[in-house]
Amino acid sequence: MKAHSIPKREVDLVIISDVHLGAFGCHARELLQYLRSIKPKMLILNGDIIDIWQFRKRYFPKSHLMVIRHLTGMIAKNTKVVYITGNHDELMRKFVKFHIGSFKLVNKLLIELDGQKTWIFHGDVFDITMQYSKWLARFGSFGYDFLILFNSLVNFLLTSLGREKISFSRRIKHQVKRAVSYINKFEETAAGIAISKGYANVICGHIHQPEIRTISNSQGSVTYLNSGDWIENLSALEFHEGQWRIYNYREDLYAQAYAVASKQAESPSHKETFEELLKEFNLR
Repeated sequence: MKAHSIPKREVDLVIISDVHLGAFGCHARELLQYLRSIKPKMLILNGDIIDIWQFRKRYFPKSHLMVIRHLTGMIAKNTKVVYITGNHDELMRKFVKFHIGSFKLVNKLLIELDGQKTWIFHGDVFDITMQYSKWLARFGSFGYDFLILFNSLVNFLLTSLGREKISFSRRIKHQVKRAVSYINKFEETAAGIAISKGYANVICGHIHQPEIRTISNSQGSVTYLNSGDWIENLSALEFHEGQWRIYNYREDLYAQAYAVASKQAESPSHKETFEELLKEFNLR
C-alpha cells in the first residue's frame, strides 16, 4: 500500500513540544510519520522544536530536515500553525509576533475551546536555573543529551540480546525524590496561576512528562496538560470533538503504517528539500 493511499486521521487540535531537532536523541522519523498520518485543523508547536543549544553543522540528519519541510508544507496549505518559543529555541523570541499566512510566532497563547479558556506556554519561565544560571541549564542539557545517547547504545545491546529496552532518564525522574518534587512543583505552579486567572485548562511542555490531570487549590480547579516530548515518550496532545487525550506514537499502528508504506521512498537530499521549500513558499 502506498503511503498517500492511507487516509489521514482528522484532528481538531494537535500540540507537540520538545522535539529537539538537531539533537542526537530526537525521534524525527517517528514524528514525521505521525504528522503525515494526521490532518489537524490547528497545530501548536509548544517550544523546543529546534534545539539551537545542541545545533551542530555536522549533525542535522535528513529526517530532521524533512520534519521542517513537512511543517512548512502544512503552512503553505493554510493549516493554522502556532510556534510558541521555548528555552532551547530562545533565539526565536527576538522575532515574536512574526506572522505570515497561517503561521505565527508567540511566547504564549490563549485560545477558547468549547467556550473554555485554554492557556498555552512552554514552561521554562518556572525553571529557576533558566532565570538565574543559564550556563547551568545548558550544562544540564548537554548532560541529558549524553545520557540519551548512552541509553541508545545500551538499548541497542539489550535488543540484540533479546532483552527489553530501558529508559535511564525516566527511571531517574520517577525514583529520585528531587526530580519528582520538581515535576510536582512545576505542575502546581502552572495550575495555581491558571486558576487565579480563571482559565479552564493550562498546557505546558518543558519537563518531558506527558500528563492530563485536574489540580485543585482553595481558589478552584483547572485541567493541567503536558504534551511530553519526542526524545523518550514520543507523545503529543490531541483535542477532538471536545475531548483531550495523550497521543503515544508507540501505540499508534495507524501512524506506523505510514512508516512501513514509505520505506521504499528515498529520502531527498538537503538541496532537494531546500528547493522544495522555496517552491512551496513561491520563492522559486
